[in-house]
Formats: sequence, structure tokens, C-alpha cells
Amino acid sequence: MNVQEVQPFRVSNDALGQADELRRRLAEDGYLFVRRLVDPQPLADLRRQMLDVCREGGWLVPGSNLIEGVADVDRKCAEGDPEYLAVYTNIQRLEAFHRAGHWPAVLAIMERITGETILPHPSKVARLWFPQNTQHTTPAHQDHVHFQGAYETYTCWMPVGDCPIELGPLAILAGSHKAGAVREHHFSLGAGGLALGPDQLAGTWLSSDYEMGDALIFPSLTVHQALPNLTPDRLRVSLDNRYQALSQPIAEHQLLPHLTRGSRQTWDDIYAGWQTPDLLYYWRQLPLQVVATDTTQQERGFQEAIQRARAGDEYARPLLDRVVRVYPDSPQGHAAEQALRVLDAASAAR
Repeated sequence: MNVQEVQPFRVSNDALGQADELRRRLAEDGYLFVRRLVDPQPLADLRRQMLDVCREGGWLVPGSNLIEGVADVDRKCAEGDPEYLAVYTNIQRLEAFHRAGHWPAVLAIMERITGETILPHPSKVARLWFPQNTQHTTPAHQDHVHFQGAYETYTCWMPVGDCPIELGPLAILAGSHKAGAVREHHFSLGAGGLALGPDQLAGTWLSSDYEMGDALIFPSLTVHQALPNLTPDRLRVSLDNRYQALSQPIAEHQLLPHLTRGSRQTWDDIYAGWQTPDLLYYWRQLPLQVVATDTTQQERGFQEAIQRARAGDEYARPLLDRVVRVYPDSPQGHAAEQALRVLDAASAAR
């Protein structure tokens, strides 16, 4: 997709008080884009906290203005890398980061959309994307392959700071939810590690320059992707939270901390040092319909990476390197190590 060809979102602030119109637009367009859904000041406070963690982790240029998020590109890494997890673990421990998923303005629009009591998913997600690392840009996909549960599960994506097109905000494939089904995904680099094939991406892509407080809301079947971070030195910081009606099923892994398999971080670790108790294990008192996690597409994607490495394709190397470093004693780690030896031999023979 050419960034210059992206069309602007329709802004839905005029429909905020009209539940029926919000639902109609979701059904027609597959998204809602709302300017300043939340007060920018709490986001500015959260940005400072998140970037302070990034600075402590060595990701920012020493002596630079913290709030500008000037990245040290020599420290660039991608989601799931050990270097990423070392910083992300501390982002996950910020009380303000989790509270952002429960802000009243967000809960209110979600309740208008569903007409029911809302369940904010416990698994809160931050995205921290380095510049000059476009190979790891989040590829085009549907969220349902990752969080599963009900199709009527909604993502609310908000930048933590202004996010112009060149910084790499989310883009939507207009109307792509209407097929009403989960499409087949394949191995890719980028967050989630799964992508749709080029033959499934035709249509009109939409995005906008986002300002702090803006929000993009879409259901789990809508095809979307991140645009590449084309800035020379700015870190892109965003929130990626999920919501559904309390009556709908939720997959069991959505009740765990995000990236817990790699970080081995527990809720007790995250909650240590929090000042207020109201959000601690809040979902455990609710009448949830929990369903088993299906890893079929993820396993297929990993096997595709293995096969590509064995065929000499260097594109698979970053993922397999990561698996070996993060899960060295697992069956996947052993398989990745073997595939990398084949890839190294092929590289040496060229």
C-alpha cells in the first residue's frame, strides 16, 4: 500500500450521542473515528510515564526532551524481542496504563455500541514502534485471529501523543468486515506475526493524522494495519485496548497479561506497588463465558517461517532468532534453531 494513496477517515463526532447511528456506521464502514474522544491531559500524563520507562530502558537519546520521544535507533527492537520485553514489562506495571482502558468516555461509547454492560479486556496492550525499523511494521490482519472470543469484540486504538501519518498510525480497509468471517492468515514479521495475503487487500485504505485524544474503534473482523514509522527518530507510542459485551464469550488468554509467555510476568507482578485496589483482578467477580484459546493459525504461521528458512529465505530469520532467544528449551525453540542452521548454510553457500 502506498501511503500517499490513503484516504481520510469519516469523523463520527456528530453521532456520539446516537447509538443507532454509531451502530449503522460500524455496520457500513467497519470503524468509527472520533476526534478527542478522551481528554488529552491524562494521555499527556501517561505519555510522560511511558516514555520515562523507555528512557530508563535506554531507548531514548540521552539529554533529549522526554515528551518528544526521540529514539536511539541503535537500540531499536521489535515486539517480542528480549530487549523489547525488558522495557515492556515495566510499561505493563504502570497503574495509569491499565486505568486508561477504563476511562469513562471510552466505556460510554462502547456501551452505546453494544447496548449492554461492557467488559474491558484485562489484557491491556501498548505498542512502542521504533523508526528506521519498517520491516517490523504491523501487517494487514484481522484482530480476531489474535484475541478470538466474539466477533463483536472491539479494538479502541489511541495514540499516546499526536500521531501524524508519517509516524505510522493505524489504517483501515474500508468495509472489509462485511465478509463476516475470519480469513486465512500467513507468517509475517510485525506485531502478531500473521498477515493476510496481497490478494485480500484490494480496496480503499483509510487513515488520518491523529491528535492526542483521538480514537479509532473497529470490530474484530475489520482488516487493518499500521502505516510505517517514516520519521527519522521518533518513537510511536499507542494504546490498543479491547472491549466486548459482558454477555459474549472471551478467550482464556485475554485474561492474562499481554506478552506474558515471553515476559513470564504475572498479575501479582504487575499490581505490586499500585496505589488503589479497585481494578485488581476486577474480572474475577464477573459472570464470564470463557472459551479455550485456538492457536491453529499461529502454529501454521510458525511452520511457514520454518519452511521459508529451510528454503533459504532470510525474511524468516528475525522471528526464528527471537524464538531461540526467548524460548530456547521449547519444541519451537529447537525447531527454530535447526531451521536457522539450514538458513546459515544456505547463506554461506551464496
